[in-house]
Amino acid sequence: MQTSVAIKDLAIEFGAVKVIEKLDLDVGRGEFVVLLGPSGCGKSTLLNAIAGLIDIVDGEVWISDKNVTWSEPKDRGIGMVFQSYALYPQMSVRQNLSFGLKVAGLPRDETEKRVGKAAAMLQLEALLDRKPSELSGGQRQRVAIGRALVRNVDVFLFDEPLSNLDAKLRNELRVEIKRLHQELGNTMIYVTHDQIEALTLADRIAVMRKGIIEQFSTPHEIYHRPANTFIAGFIGSPTMNFIDGKLTEAGSSMTFSGTEGVSFDVSRHPELAGSGGRDVILGIRPEHMVLGESTDPEAYKAKGKVSVVEPMGADTVIWVDFAGGMRAIRMSGDPTVSAGDSVDFHFPPERVGFFDQQSGVRIRITAYLRHLY
Repeated sequence: MQTSVAIKDLAIEFGAVKVIEKLDLDVGRGEFVVLLGPSGCGKSTLLNAIAGLIDIVDGEVWISDKNVTWSEPKDRGIGMVFQSYALYPQMSVRQNLSFGLKVAGLPRDETEKRVGKAAAMLQLEALLDRKPSELSGGQRQRVAIGRALVRNVDVFLFDEPLSNLDAKLRNELRVEIKRLHQELGNTMIYVTHDQIEALTLADRIAVMRKGIIEQFSTPHEIYHRPANTFIAGFIGSPTMNFIDGKLTEAGSSMTFSGTEGVSFDVSRHPELAGSGGRDVILGIRPEHMVLGESTDPEAYKAKGKVSVVEPMGADTVIWVDFAGGMRAIRMSGDPTVSAGDSVDFHFPPERVGFFDQQSGVRIRITAYLRHLY
């Protein structure tokens, strides 16, 4: 894949605070990459460094095979959409879309052509003569996106563009942005703290924490094979169930903390070979835990008491007390149990991940298990 944006050994400091240190990132041409992480992780800082809006201490920024580390934002060949709409209130939608092109000296016919194309793509044609005060929040954000699109550049940067909108508008615009990417084929780098936006929009997700990219991979890989407990706990709603346990000295079985007489055979997990006596964490997604007894001899089987039932329309989340904590079980349809019920549940071993208790790092999955996901 040809590289569109490359970050090499990037370092950013604010006074004595090191925000990002020796960060590398390669984004392929036409790729949709999402920078995901909690507030303060450095994702917006990284995006602003790519845009040239903040100074860097060390490293290089390359866009379309050009070293733009010290280039002005206007010379980097990017279009940027911010969290705030930042529209000119006295101008119409048409004027907001065309203003930057006029300042750049683009001919009138070319300006009108680009504005018309962007308006058509974003369903703004009927709103071109309105002012921002006459638009809804979603329409204003469409105008802000359109203002970036008319620049006709190779790389678009989005800094949490949907965070000021209500849930319905977020869903609608998320679909619009994905459709735009499919239609345009441009490189897009998108910052968000919303895991749903990341999972639905991205070709690849860079999960960040404390200025470091913890994992950079596809949504499927990050969801099903998170690199550590931070990522596993940050992605998913409810998040992955974590159950502390200890491997026996032989390493063939595992006991859970807070339980008596509950032991699981883990000999089928070759990644645990040679780890006898190790303290580990078993991780399992709520949708992979199943209520009821299992006839599968290899399934992990357990019992617990229902603590809370959360009907969620198409799904129901059932919280069960087990091994010293509440574990989430996601099932389709209406609830079949009530708080206080004692229940059996099970989960398939091929859906389980193991993490080291001290470091939180995922214990390596071997090629033997990869075909199961």
